[in-house]
Amino acid sequence: MSVSVVKDSEDERSGVRRAVNLIREDICRIIPSKARVLIKPNFVSAYEPLSATPVECVEEILKFLLDISNPREVIVAESPAIGSFSEAIRSYGFMRLKSEYGVELCDLDDYGHEVVEISGFGDLPLSIPVSKLVLESDFRVSPVRPKTHDFVVVTLTIKNIVVGSIRREYRRAIHRGYWQMNYCIAKIATKVMPHLAVVDGYNSMEGNGPVYGSPKRWGAYFASTNPVSLDSVVAFAMGFNPSDIGYLYLLSKWGYGEIDPSKINIIGENISAVATTFKPHRDFKKQLEWKRCLTDL
Repeated sequence: MSVSVVKDSEDERSGVRRAVNLIREDICRIIPSKARVLIKPNFVSAYEPLSATPVECVEEILKFLLDISNPREVIVAESPAIGSFSEAIRSYGFMRLKSEYGVELCDLDDYGHEVVEISGFGDLPLSIPVSKLVLESDFRVSPVRPKTHDFVVVTLTIKNIVVGSIRREYRRAIHRGYWQMNYCIAKIATKVMPHLAVVDGYNSMEGNGPVYGSPKRWGAYFASTNPVSLDSVVAFAMGFNPSDIGYLYLLSKWGYGEIDPSKINIIGENISAVATTFKPHRDFKKQLEWKRCLTDL
């Protein structure tokens, strides 16, 4: 499995399209025939466009998947943290995907949940309701805009699908500390891992993300069928050490992917061609406190 890296500061659609095309063979190997495809964009807020996955990114992925496969159903689904799903799809231009491509637009909170038990130590275990629509999909796609985060350094494709899958009123349950949040994200990720991960960094967010950060024009795009490696490459290109991101560190230790960029097969551009420095969240140093728990494992 490879991670594609593309640089294009002028054409967002072209950047996304080239990134997924570079891993076409990887995708064709794993997407089932007549699959129920779930595309889960990131709408943290229905009112802040920079917090959301661009509709252009989702449309390019949709066109690509329809070209290479014959899905039984394609669903675009999310449950925003701020505002409603209906507000978000109207504000961000997603309504036309239904009329033009026949996709279903679904609020994840409307389609039932299955309880996932998370055990560990400290104030765990927890019983977390996770979307059945996500759990039961044949092919999960997580397209995101790269952003810094107030708890886990960065929010990319894995965190998007995990936290958005949790029933909205239960999301605070995993925000009990830096270790607990990273551990819970990693545990739930083993149940809902995306089959295709795409990062659209045409416009990104740095500083006090995931909602109140500052715009950063980047023009970098990434895609992979291994989200752990993909998120690690993106974090590294943003100027962060992937090992500082607790959920990526744990998932790598559990065998879900490589987080050392020097050991990941990069195709397209070299990471150096897109490497930059994102301003971290103001609580960045506190976020690294999760590492103190490693001595107890």
